[in-house]
Amino acid sequence: MSITDADFLLIDNSNSFTKFAIATRTEVGPSRRLSTAEIERDALTRVLRGWSWKTAVLSSVVPSKGDLIADFLAPHPVLRVGPKTKLGVGIDYPQPKTIGADRLANAAGAFATYGAPVVVVDFGTAVSFDIVSPAGNYVGGVIAPGLEAMTDYLHQRTALLPKISLLEPPSAIGKSTKHAMLAGAVYGYRGLVRQILQEIGKELGIPHNLPVVATGGYAELIAAGLPEIKTVQENLTLDGLRIIGTLNGSGR
Repeated sequence: MSITDADFLLIDNSNSFTKFAIATRTEVGPSRRLSTAEIERDALTRVLRGWSWKTAVLSSVVPSKGDLIADFLAPHPVLRVGPKTKLGVGIDYPQPKTIGADRLANAAGAFATYGAPVVVVDFGTAVSFDIVSPAGNYVGGVIAPGLEAMTDYLHQRTALLPKISLLEPPSAIGKSTKHAMLAGAVYGYRGLVRQILQEIGKELGIPHNLPVVATGGYAELIAAGLPEIKTVQENLTLDGLRIIGTLNGSGR
């Protein structure tokens, strides 16, 4: 893929980090990222240096930063993802405007790759579950605190509990404070995810073998102990943005 003549610049503007990637209409290419808090015009100039593209496809859940990015990219065309954008999936939801653009991109990417029904579990600042029904419609989801947010809260609100780096615990019974926190975080979080998936499956009438794809920073860690998660796709959101750009006739 030529980094100087891509069809798309894909931008996933999330709460903690913002990912940028160039893409053709058929594949996602090289990616870069910035801390969302650091996004200003100078930082955007640096992160996009050397790339050229025809159309930007922007998913933003941080309105002030999304507006800044869109303004910076002008006069390049910018497709901002929302419920009125062609997604490849329908929307059966009471207030479509309240659905995060990243969640729509995840649904679009998962449906295009795995069909329907499918559940996306995105392990980001929050963990979100997004459901595409057997009829191929986005029907809603679940939002819970992110894994890192939970462990950081323990560190911030207690005098003796340290800040920990998240990884697989050596055992369920912790032999140190750090290991006890890891066991509580990782095993406890898997329990949270498993129970939510069970309830979603019941409501969809699919109590067994529910198709689930995971993405986000801690997807590999948590999915390693959850047979309910069939697939981990690291760049699902970016791939969804590529698909949305193509469906909307952009990048030409």
